[in-house]
Amino acid sequence: MSKNRRQRLGQHFLISQNIAHEIVNSAQITTNDTVFEVGTGRGVLTELLHDKAKSVITIEADDLLYSDAILKFSKIPNLEIMFGDGFEYDADFTIFVSNLPYSQSKRAIEWLAQKKFKRAVLMVQEEFAEKLLAKKREIHAITIIADYCFKIEKIIKVGKNNFSPPPKVDSVVLRLRPKRQISKDLIDSIEKLFSQRRKTICNIAKSFGRYIKSDKRLEELETNEIIYIAKQI
Repeated sequence: MSKNRRQRLGQHFLISQNIAHEIVNSAQITTNDTVFEVGTGRGVLTELLHDKAKSVITIEADDLLYSDAILKFSKIPNLEIMFGDGFEYDADFTIFVSNLPYSQSKRAIEWLAQKKFKRAVLMVQEEFAEKLLAKKREIHAITIIADYCFKIEKIIKVGKNNFSPPPKVDSVVLRLRPKRQISKDLIDSIEKLFSQRRKTICNIAKSFGRYIKSDKRLEELETNEIIYIAKQI
């Protein structure tokens, strides 16, 4: 794969076996689990996952990486290798594991918020992890989605030198345990609220033809209150 192609996809390949084992162990996979891995990459996680799970579905959007995975892993009986966009695939799984391109982190959280599963372990940019766990003035739409839908744990910080090519920032491995599912429509409504985050709740509601008597702003509300308002619009 060319350097330009790799950079366009935002791919930084994990090269640390210790970190790979930490990710897979954090998923607490049993022989009853079906694992869904988005982003096969060079297979550093894939080759560990299939030893622990009942079955593994791994999907890769890059044609050359997909071809390499077929050559390397096609004889493994409990592993299904697919080509395409993992977030457009309607998979049934109990465990989600992924070392995603940073550009896909927000999409992954929103996709998982709509799914039923037991655990998810994924690598994200450290700054994005802080956004998911933000409080008050620092909150974003994705903060509310994550807080409402998941219990989130930081597992380990991963320095940039554990990747090839090394990114400009450090990463964090997160473990997510679902609390509830939400719909794509509700996710869109939360995003719409935060597109007007500088306004008061009264004025935000008014822009959607609703009346809510409140001079507070989104950053002053609890997650459940924001969800309630999002459902009204």
